[in-house]
Amino acid sequence: MGALTSQERDCVDAASAADMLAQVENWANVNSGSRNIEGLGTIGARLAGAFADLPGEIAMRDPAQVEAIDASGKAYDVPHGKNLHLKVRPDAPVQLLFTGHMDTVFAIDHPFQSLRWLEPGKVLGGPGVADMKGGIAVMLAALKAIEASPAASVLGYEVVINSDEEVGSLGSAALIAESARGKRAALTYEPSALPDGTLAGARPGSGNFSFTVHGKSAHAGRNPEDGRNALIAAADLAMRLKAAVGPGLNVNPARIDGGSPNNVVPDLAILRVNVRPETLDDQARAQQLIDAAVAAIAKEHDLTISSHGHFARPPKPMTPEMESLFGLVKQAGADLGQSIGWKSTGGVCDGNNIAACGVPVIDTMGVRGGSIHSMEEYLIVDSLAERAALSALTILRLAEGA
Repeated sequence: MGALTSQERDCVDAASAADMLAQVENWANVNSGSRNIEGLGTIGARLAGAFADLPGEIAMRDPAQVEAIDASGKAYDVPHGKNLHLKVRPDAPVQLLFTGHMDTVFAIDHPFQSLRWLEPGKVLGGPGVADMKGGIAVMLAALKAIEASPAASVLGYEVVINSDEEVGSLGSAALIAESARGKRAALTYEPSALPDGTLAGARPGSGNFSFTVHGKSAHAGRNPEDGRNALIAAADLAMRLKAAVGPGLNVNPARIDGGSPNNVVPDLAILRVNVRPETLDDQARAQQLIDAAVAAIAKEHDLTISSHGHFARPPKPMTPEMESLFGLVKQAGADLGQSIGWKSTGGVCDGNNIAACGVPVIDTMGVRGGSIHSMEEYLIVDSLAERAALSALTILRLAEGA
């Protein structure tokens, strides 16, 4: 670490020395699946207690109302957990945003609930250890080290740890956008894109849609010509949307709800589709495709179709500002003896939402690990100290105007 100043060395040493493993174990032992409201309340309280070591105002913010469509085509409200929000020195000259998520993909009744050592002291397996309770511990260690540095006085920041990232951040998107306003840069603590520490660069966007098809029932034998088959129309719409797959756009028709007894022409079907555009132009093209296909299918089948959903994750392209931020992190890594690279990835996260606010963001500043979203998820323990040091040095240089 010969390239570091004494202030940087002190900050890096403090961050990497934090007892992050104990925090990860404490937090990962709480089931915080996105729909487990009680579990999210428990982990939210634990995180609020830990982040209270930082200065500023901390609050658990209520989620926005989120509506979905059930299997009968009716709208209903989806419960969401509260979101942790911390604001520190809002009048400081340099303003940054730090985000993470407390939820996991593992429901309260999922069999993957406990921690286990895959390699004693080196590799820890468990729900959310990498995605992303390890990342939250890294974020907190880095920020506590920064607070002990003289550079803290020029740095203001907001922290958002939401409860619904794994289900699209629909209840927290407004809070993220509010917190991103006026920020010079943002760091998000998803696990690294690869176990070697590679960061995620460009990301596609993602939109989830439900198309409710209302047809007309009739007897399947006596007068089928009087019916309007909603199931056939939904399947036709699925095929038409799927046919648009090509460079810059992926469409995944995922499910059709509805139908009827075999002797009745079905009058209701709900088609669920995920759409992933690579760029904002692709997103606009996809929206035009959706609107045109819905109108055409409704007309051709003589029925009605209502659309629900939107592109909750806009595409995250590599901009010059993003490349500059990646360069700063790469240099910080080099000065710490860490080789930092990045690559485009097909996944989406809150980094998409932050980038859509015009704020350069690196969204994989969390731990090294792998097999996320599976019962084989693991955390490489040494990466806690590595990534805390990387974050602390990056934040310090951003505060100093690097």
